[in-house]
Amino acid sequence: MSHIFVPKRVFFEPKALDYPKGKEIYERLQDMKVPISFTGSHNRVTGIPGKTTQEAYQEAKSTLVVGVRKKLDFAGCKPSAHYQLPLTTSCSSMCEYCYLATTLGKKPYLRVYVNIDEILDQASHYMKERAPEVTWFEGAATSDPIPTEYLTGLLYKTIEFFGAEPLGRFRFVTKHDQVDSLLTAKHQGHTRFRFSINAAKIIEKYEHKTPSLSQRVTAAAKVAIHGYPIGFIIAPIFYYPGWEADYHELVKELDIQLPHEVRKDVTFELISHRFTTKAKRNILEIFPQTTLPLEEEERKYKYGQFGYGKYVYQSETMKDMKTYMQKEIQNYFPQAQIDYFV
Repeated sequence: MSHIFVPKRVFFEPKALDYPKGKEIYERLQDMKVPISFTGSHNRVTGIPGKTTQEAYQEAKSTLVVGVRKKLDFAGCKPSAHYQLPLTTSCSSMCEYCYLATTLGKKPYLRVYVNIDEILDQASHYMKERAPEVTWFEGAATSDPIPTEYLTGLLYKTIEFFGAEPLGRFRFVTKHDQVDSLLTAKHQGHTRFRFSINAAKIIEKYEHKTPSLSQRVTAAAKVAIHGYPIGFIIAPIFYYPGWEADYHELVKELDIQLPHEVRKDVTFELISHRFTTKAKRNILEIFPQTTLPLEEEERKYKYGQFGYGKYVYQSETMKDMKTYMQKEIQNYFPQAQIDYFV
């Protein structure tokens, strides 16, 4: 089944109602009879219930905050783009391994930003600075923007904005399949629509409140037929007895569903499972029964670009995974580009 995100409660920054987008979202939520309160800042929201860490996490995942993005300097976004484009933060899914467990903490409520025109003006500024080169923007660095799209229309507006920009390109990624509202956007091939996928067994076990592999691939085929360049992030890739067979099935599912005429421009990003000390602590509090492989002694410690280190698979294991995944993809999708394996 499709997982439609309907918030249990919504907090508005009063300033959000000064923007047309804020008013529009407010009216839509009123029609849906969702309880609405106000908050001084989208960064510090009190009033999300939960006696235990688990309860607080689950309630946060059912909470939407509608705010104004004050900080308009965009963060960098290696290796996939030049800048992060801040449209939304967090996501309604509950994936046990989520890397946002490191950055968003224990109450990862969903946020949407209504000053979209100011955000896109800032993107124009960055494009001018880098002209005549093309500038890439990532719209899902700390979020999945699809679950809230039916309420906000932020992606649609952004996709059409970049459709008209000769020197701007947009990319985002989702685990969700509610893509119909974006099929008619005038994208001009300037937005790469990516899907985060995994072996069916992994999705079932760890990716709670998300569509199945088959549903995601169906959505990807739909998007590709409407002319969007598409991409797949296979992440996180786990190494366990029988992993090859499971990931083989994943690539085969793509081969079955993706029409041949849309395969000329498909990209793959491959990310092996990794975790930080802080993420592990948060994961074990939120999902005490988890069966995720989180044994530090089996991993190699690697310093990351954001100032904290992470535990990754040993070099030999990484080599096996990379070789196998590249071979599988090249076998079924010889024209595809593998952007990176990390």
